[in-house]
Amino acid sequence: MDDIHDMNRQEPEIPEFTIEHDDESREETYNAPKVPKWKRWLYGLSMLLGLLALMFLALFAYKRWAYYHHIGVPITTSPQENIDKLKQPIREETAEVVLTHDSILGVALDLYAIHGLRASIEFEEPDTTDHSVFLYCRSADHTPDGKYLGSLVAEGKELQSDRTRLGYMAMADGRMVIGISRSEKVKGYVMERGGSFFRQFILVSGGVIPPRFYLHGKVERRAIGRMGNTLYYIATRHKETLWDFADAIREYGFIDAIYITGGNNHHFYRTLDGTPHDIGNVKVDTLRKNTDIIPWLIFRRNP
Repeated sequence: MDDIHDMNRQEPEIPEFTIEHDDESREETYNAPKVPKWKRWLYGLSMLLGLLALMFLALFAYKRWAYYHHIGVPITTSPQENIDKLKQPIREETAEVVLTHDSILGVALDLYAIHGLRASIEFEEPDTTDHSVFLYCRSADHTPDGKYLGSLVAEGKELQSDRTRLGYMAMADGRMVIGISRSEKVKGYVMERGGSFFRQFILVSGGVIPPRFYLHGKVERRAIGRMGNTLYYIATRHKETLWDFADAIREYGFIDAIYITGGNNHHFYRTLDGTPHDIGNVKVDTLRKNTDIIPWLIFRRNP
């Protein structure tokens, strides 16, 4: 009886199953093909050359940007802003040139404020009997054989393309502006409109004079400057260095100014009563006598 009770207390056995496979499992190993050493060197070299090419492209892009934008002086008016000014309606004001005599930093100046006039580049020196002319002067330089220095456009025709001089004056549709830039964007606009354009040295840009000048010695100096929205023809009464001249007109309050060649060459301005008055030496110099290569900057009454 006890044996029967012991048998009842035993736990039932759990059957074990064994599954056998006829084939043994195989472990497969993948061996990648070996890359030759010369191919690894070629890949590394191509990566290096690609990196160098990117560096050169970045350097080229920076130098291109700096060429147009980093010119050593601040820029007050961009080329596009000057184009916008040339598109504005002509201001209604009396056609006249107002002369002021002044002196600053020991430099005696004659300041000719230009009002109600339009400007153009022409190749025939005007006569005092032409009452439409209120003032005229030189503009771009040229070599003895007639090659112009700096970009030059006259009545929509391009006569020279040269950005070595960074100051410019642009004229179109009875409006005129001066500016500082290497860009020829304003010149392109002027050509489309049949206007005129020339380049000259910077004297003042954004109220700052450049760190160096390329003209030396003491001679009579000339410039076109901007104060507010008014352009001025500026002349020294005595011989001055270019540095002293630029510093004086900067101190006087001109925001921008570009150089005008010609020194003491003779020309005239006309007062409101119609009377012409000489500027410079009344003797006609032999350099310009009987020549049609000089580009004259002529200010006339608006039609």
